[in-house]
Amino acid sequence: MTAPHGPDHPGHNVDLHPEKAPLWMQPLVERMSTGTVRRHPDITGVDARGRGTADLNGAPARRAAVLMLFSGAETSAELPNDAAVLLTHRSPTMRSHSGQIAFPGGRVDDTDANPVDCALREAWEETGLDRTTVTPVAQLDEVHIRASGYPVHPVLGHWHTPSPVGVVSPDEADEVFEAPVLDLIDPANRIMVGWDRWRGPAFRIRDYVIWGFTGGLLSAVLHQSGWAQPWDRETVLDLRDTLAASRNNERLR
Repeated sequence: MTAPHGPDHPGHNVDLHPEKAPLWMQPLVERMSTGTVRRHPDITGVDARGRGTADLNGAPARRAAVLMLFSGAETSAELPNDAAVLLTHRSPTMRSHSGQIAFPGGRVDDTDANPVDCALREAWEETGLDRTTVTPVAQLDEVHIRASGYPVHPVLGHWHTPSPVGVVSPDEADEVFEAPVLDLIDPANRIMVGWDRWRGPAFRIRDYVIWGFTGGLLSAVLHQSGWAQPWDRETVLDLRDTLAASRNNERLR
């Protein structure tokens, strides 16, 4: 689906409002605010082979921001059945991290007011997201990718009024979709993958595999929010074989 691409509103809606998060997101907001999520081993264990969305433009940069955008009923105190998170599939023709599943995000520009502004701008550029439909509720100061030291600022948002999104530039992202949280926490969809000496958590969703930085951050978020269910972390599948059997169309280097 091609996204409607109206004008963005740079500098608007760039402040965090944790008090406006729905009740079911409050534990996650608190753990992000205290840095508990950042210390989770699924994040600290990410190395250069699992960078995921770190260097989104294929070149060194000072820092980046990604948007972890969750939708779902505001009235529920428990995880609602309609809870979902916005993800993109990076085009297999991209020079860097082609074929990976990622959160919307990219480099912080000099014109961005802060990482929240960057995350919302990048989400608009990639998916057509209307930033006025989002409530930014928490932010990690930065997550460093081991071996590269690349700093990424994850921004947590609640999509209080979901609006149409889709593919804006097929050369950058060729699919945009919401992954149901209930599917992500289903133990049948959770796997450990390994390549050489690296290993990390991954997810199977829509015949894609989410791994690397995105998989590690998502795994930490689900765990720290209290939504995760027990799953098999002992069996490690070969990453190359796992990707070959997926829709990622991704080549490891």
